Amino acid sequence: MAASVNRQIVLKSRPEGMPGLDNFALMQATAPEPGDGEVLMRTLYLSLDPYMRGRMSAAKSYAKSAEVGEPMVGGTVGEIAASRHPKFAAGDIVLGSGGWQEYALSNGAGLRKLDPAAAPVSTALGVLGMPGMTAYVGLTEIGQPKPGETVVVAAASGAVGAVVGQIAKIRGCRAVGIAGGADKCRYVAETLGFDACVDHRASDFRDALAAACPAGIDVYFENVGGAVQQTVWPLLNDFARIPVCGLIAQYNLASPMPGPDMFTVLRKRLLLRGFIVWDFASKQGDFLRDAGEWVRSGRLKYREDIVDGLENAPAAFLGMLQGKNFGKTLVRVAK
Repeated sequence: MAASVNRQIVLKSRPEGMPGLDNFALMQATAPEPGDGEVLMRTLYLSLDPYMRGRMSAAKSYAKSAEVGEPMVGGTVGEIAASRHPKFAAGDIVLGSGGWQEYALSNGAGLRKLDPAAAPVSTALGVLGMPGMTAYVGLTEIGQPKPGETVVVAAASGAVGAVVGQIAKIRGCRAVGIAGGADKCRYVAETLGFDACVDHRASDFRDALAAACPAGIDVYFENVGGAVQQTVWPLLNDFARIPVCGLIAQYNLASPMPGPDMFTVLRKRLLLRGFIVWDFASKQGDFLRDAGEWVRSGRLKYREDIVDGLENAPAAFLGMLQGKNFGKTLVRVAK
């Protein structure tokens, strides 16, 4: 065993509205020992993702809520510290769901070995992981973009949005991003290669978005909701498709915002579909093949926002919910 202590960030209480640091607690537990058929993973990287806000709530959802007093849930890249499982050996690097803690046990279900020589292992939590696959299946399976169409994506500098726009370009579309702040918009347009990126914080946001989409919007990849969604809505073309991935602007509201105009859905014959990435689990092989090649060839670029130290995960998570991150948010728990 590498250590006898396992530091954990547990859910101390369920938030009402915007979470705060007081909803989390840093605890110490005894590091577990693997039993027959189990492995002990030492966390290297922890993924922070917007869906975790929903897990903090007791409300019924597509996945089980995090338990008060237990480590927060989350995807991890880890090193096998000890193994009593025939398919894994000490030293293997694996993608799993170890949560917000330094060590986690697994029976091997859902673990996937990673090849550090193929790509930086952190990418398994971002561009080559769940966020990248979310972008891939949401755009290709629901958005179904066609060459020449206009694809608009909210939170365009984030882990999902950045991939959506780049795939849209690979598919021959006009890609327009929406992001918060001049630096993010510059990155989206100049580094990621979107045709345009509009700052939703700017006073002329509505006019700038209309100017960036002179032929209207055929696919709107929804990551944000709120005022951004309301600005996009009038620009949708007939038969536009809207993959609804997230609504981060609305996660912390005490009461629901007014929804989209359903008469517009009817009149324009819109396809509006919410989805969870694992609805399309059968497409994982296609995603890993395509995205892996695009990353290796430089056609698919990515940016990581890495925070060091498990103890800093709560503050980094809260910052992400407020749009303070720039790229895929990760916590480097150990080297």
